[in-house]
Amino acid sequence: MNNLQRHCNRGIQNLNILKALLCIFVLLKKDSVTSAAIENLQKQIDDIVQELNLLKERQALQTVCLKGTKILGKCFLADPVKKTFHAANDDCITKGGTLSAPLTGDENDQLYSYVRQSIGLEEQIWLGINDMVTDGQWVDQSGSSVRFKNWETEITQQPDGGHSQNCAILSTTANGKWFDENCRAEKASVCEFNIV
Repeated sequence: MNNLQRHCNRGIQNLNILKALLCIFVLLKKDSVTSAAIENLQKQIDDIVQELNLLKERQALQTVCLKGTKILGKCFLADPVKKTFHAANDDCITKGGTLSAPLTGDENDQLYSYVRQSIGLEEQIWLGINDMVTDGQWVDQSGSSVRFKNWETEITQQPDGGHSQNCAILSTTANGKWFDENCRAEKASVCEFNIV
């Protein structure tokens, strides 16, 4: 074999190596394009699933509003079954809400009216506030201090239960006034759901 043939063979081998490298590069590039396309599709699927879940939540919330009542941008759903504070709280969370906790006098009055209509004229419901952590420091379900309060203060000077009564109730017989109560007592409840 002469030098020219060796040089040509080496050139062919080098060309084949270059072709092979080019093929590998194209395949890698193709894989990265495919990978990017797959990631893009996965993101679209995740977005669709998230949007679907949001629509399901809104539909469920509309069902709650239809079964219950709408008060100042929230839906309320009464549960006349008497339970302890913790059982009622867990039940509301399972449904996607929280125990009701009025933020204003108007909201408290409307909640009081709703309880009278849906549960009864002489009922008490759990409120989503307690002072379990520090006696006398009433907080909502998120642990934030309660700003609006509607304690009964004319007759019994509520809250008056000390360490034995760490959960709050709204009483329909006291025109929507609040009382502290033992958390193990069994009361009706109203779950609230923020409207999205």
